[in-house]
Amino acid sequence: MYSLSEQLFEQYAFPVTEIQKGRGAYICTTEENKVILKEFDTSEVRAEFIAAFLTEAADQGILVDHIIRTTGGTVLATDVDETRYYVRDYIEGRECETKNRDDLLAAVTLLAHFHQALHAGNAKVPDGLRIRRQTLLTEYEKHNRELKKVRNYIRGKKSKNEFEMLFLKNYDKFAGKAEHVTECLKRQMETISDEEWERYSGICHGDFNQHNVLFAKDGVHLTNFENAVYDMYIRDLANFMRKMMEKHNWNVGLAVDMTAAYETKRKLTPVEYEQLYIRLSYPEKFWKIANHYYNSNKSWISARNIEKLNRVIEQEEQREHFLRMLFNFRKE
Repeated sequence: MYSLSEQLFEQYAFPVTEIQKGRGAYICTTEENKVILKEFDTSEVRAEFIAAFLTEAADQGILVDHIIRTTGGTVLATDVDETRYYVRDYIEGRECETKNRDDLLAAVTLLAHFHQALHAGNAKVPDGLRIRRQTLLTEYEKHNRELKKVRNYIRGKKSKNEFEMLFLKNYDKFAGKAEHVTECLKRQMETISDEEWERYSGICHGDFNQHNVLFAKDGVHLTNFENAVYDMYIRDLANFMRKMMEKHNWNVGLAVDMTAAYETKRKLTPVEYEQLYIRLSYPEKFWKIANHYYNSNKSWISARNIEKLNRVIEQEEQREHFLRMLFNFRKE
C-alpha cells in the first residue's frame, strides 16, 4: 500500500481496505467510511493543541476537521520510517470556486466565525504556534533585500533576456512601493502595544485558500489545519483576499463585499483595516516572481514566467485603484 507500513495502520481501530492518493494525502477506505491520512511534521504538543481547538470549534457549531485518535489515544501515529501522520474524517464535497462570488462570501463568513469563536489565551498556545509581532516587518525587510539582490544580479549580466529586461524596467516602481509599505508597517508597529496586538490576535488557519473550504451537503467545512498559527486574525483574510483579487483583476466591489461578509460575524477595528491595507499593498506577487527567478535555473526562462510578470505589471494600475478605494472605504 504505497510506502505505508502495516504497523502504521495497526495503530488505529479500523481496518483499511483500499488506499488512494489524494492532494498531499491518502484517502483510505474502511469498512464503514473513508478517512484522510496525512503527514504531519510537527510535535505531539502542537498536534494536541490543534486537536483541542478543533474540538472547541466543532462544539460551537463550526464545521472543521474531526481528528481520529489512535488506539493509544494520541493524535499522531508514527510509521516505521519515523514519519508522523494523523487521520481525520473524509468530507465529500466540492472546493470553493474562485469565480463564484457566493462561494467567496460564504468562505470569508466561515473564516470570521472561526476567528470569533477561538480567541485563545496566551497560556494555551504552544511556542511553536506563536508568531512574533515583528515577524511581518522582518519578512518585508527580507523581501526588499532580495529584490535588490535580484536587481544587482541582473544589472551585472552582459546579456539580458526578455524577462530580465522587463524586470529591470519595472523594478524602481515596485521596489519603491515595497519600501513605502514597509515603512508604513514599521510606523504602525511602533504605535501598537503588546496588549493591543493581543486583542487583534488568535488562532489563524495559516493557509486559508479555496482548496481548504469545502461545500458539502451539511454545510461549508474548513479543513487542513496543519499550518495553524497564533497571529493577527487579519493574516488569514488578507492572504485570501490578495489571491482572490489577483484572480478578479482587483475588483473593488468584490473586496468590499468580502470584508462586509466577514464583518457579519466579526467586526474589524481601524487597526485591523490598516493592517489589511498594508498587507494588500505590499507587491507580493512581484517579489514572488523575482525570488522564483533568482532561485531557479536562470539560463532558461520559461514563457510562463514572462507571462506572469507581464500580468503583474498590467494589473498594477487596477491594483493601485483598488488600494485607493480600500483606503477611502476604511476611513469612512
